[in-house]
Amino acid sequence: MSASQQVTFQRAPISVCLATYNGARYLTVQITSILQELLPDDEVVVVDDHSNDGTVELLSSFGDPRLRVYANERNLGVNQSFARAIGLARRDYIFMADQDDRWVPGRLVAMADALSKGSLVVTGQQTFMDAEGVPIDFPAHPAPAADSGRYLKNIARVFIGNSGYFGCIMAFRRELTPLILPIPGFVESHDLWIALAGNLCRSNVHLDSNTLVRRVHGSNASLIQRTMFLKIRARLIFAVSVLVLLLRGAGWRRISRANAVQNAVARGGRHHTSPP
Repeated sequence: MSASQQVTFQRAPISVCLATYNGARYLTVQITSILQELLPDDEVVVVDDHSNDGTVELLSSFGDPRLRVYANERNLGVNQSFARAIGLARRDYIFMADQDDRWVPGRLVAMADALSKGSLVVTGQQTFMDAEGVPIDFPAHPAPAADSGRYLKNIARVFIGNSGYFGCIMAFRRELTPLILPIPGFVESHDLWIALAGNLCRSNVHLDSNTLVRRVHGSNASLIQRTMFLKIRARLIFAVSVLVLLLRGAGWRRISRANAVQNAVARGGRHHTSPP
């Protein structure tokens, strides 16, 4: 479904957050697939992590006012580049995207609809293609819709490493941003960090519909097989991540409740000259 086909779908404006690094080879396909889904008030926030292959120049060549590009002065890594993009996002719904995939038509509508119903985080499904764009089978651990409310199970799956949570198939509401930012330096994966936050808040909806064709090639950082030492290290990071999010969540909930009260008062003020 293209943006022109979405005009009857009433939704909040969205920000697409994308971190690039030497992504010129595949970026045109991805950016084109994203822009086709967007409406005029949406935006794509790209943080380039000090590329040297013409990525920034390629992004500038699109000439689309919805495309906002920021270049890191030095290499910050994928987590902090995504964190910067999220911090720069200005819209109500924040969609994550990688530089070398391709969005499926209708992805935005399906995921935005789930967010509009109150979910803080939504996770879709994916199929795969090789470096040349040919469809392939690839072993993956999907997060089925039936498990949307099984938060402890979902957290356990993150712990054992088969959760099916990848940033490229995730989106979240802007109100979650104060909980997930800043992303601590010890965190290995920004997408698992966000998924943990959503499940700890008991608000992470899974969709059974396909939302992405993911490109599998030699430099996909999130698909590299890890040694046993790194797997053990990841479990320790998981434990610390849960603790930090739980501690941070107490303050985030107070702020969220206060904002909800303020918004309710503001809405009431449009209809009453004095409190009812």
